[in-house]
Amino acid sequence: MQAMGENGQLTPSQTSRILRELNHLPNKKLGQNFLVDSNIVRKSLELANVEEGDLVVEVGPGLGTLTGALLERGAKVFAVEIDPNLYEYLSKEFSENENLNLLNADAVKNPTGNLDVKKFPEFKVVANLPYSISTPWLDAVLSGENIPKSMTLMLQKEAASRFVAKEGSKDYSPISIFLGEAYCERAFHKVSASCFHPRPAVDSVLVSLEKKPNAFAFLPKTKALIRSVFSKRRKQLGSIAKSLPAEREILEEWLGKNPSLSPSARPETVPPDLWRALNSTVERHLQ
Repeated sequence: MQAMGENGQLTPSQTSRILRELNHLPNKKLGQNFLVDSNIVRKSLELANVEEGDLVVEVGPGLGTLTGALLERGAKVFAVEIDPNLYEYLSKEFSENENLNLLNADAVKNPTGNLDVKKFPEFKVVANLPYSISTPWLDAVLSGENIPKSMTLMLQKEAASRFVAKEGSKDYSPISIFLGEAYCERAFHKVSASCFHPRPAVDSVLVSLEKKPNAFAFLPKTKALIRSVFSKRRKQLGSIAKSLPAEREILEEWLGKNPSLSPSARPETVPPDLWRALNSTVERHLQ
């Protein structure tokens, strides 16, 4: 086993050395930028309020810097790693720790790893989320039977801005709507590119999200329709309805039953409560 730093955290020099020993070149396509700042690791655990016995899902554990810190806190970690080389390394590195359940798989297809969320609905997510899968992974988590009670995510700034965007913003998008109706933002902490190896070309953000007591989940059909509407975001809602013949009846009924919603409005100006009204319209049509 490789010698790690305090609380299982890897220093920049240790990270470089282990990658050389593994003959592993960080994969840009998989977003392999390894966290090497112990202060940010501690900040992640503090924001997530990780306590002994917590069930925690980690996506893309990499070399186990965050994994080791979570295990040191006494958490039971369900990690999913797509890279077979890193999976093998982690399996050996943490072979003696019974609190780690490691899965070699695509996190988008297995968003909570091996954790059975039906049996254990009270879980947290703490992850340095690869940029390439951030939106599809989050959508997969929100589509689950039970969603996390909190998520503490390291994200590239662009993704983080989309996730927490409000109506009227250029970053407002379907994922903003789906996430905003289920979670409230607790923290938005900028993280320097120097905290990673190799250093990414863009800034990152540590976002802490807490599940709302009245968390709302959109129907799959509504989510697909909202995505279709936003794919034409430069057009007015009335024009969008006419351009989607299969969904025109639903959209025109939605527009007609909500006086505050103008057919000349554009998707990014529509507040969350009116998207929920669209969900109700879709639900009626499914009955």
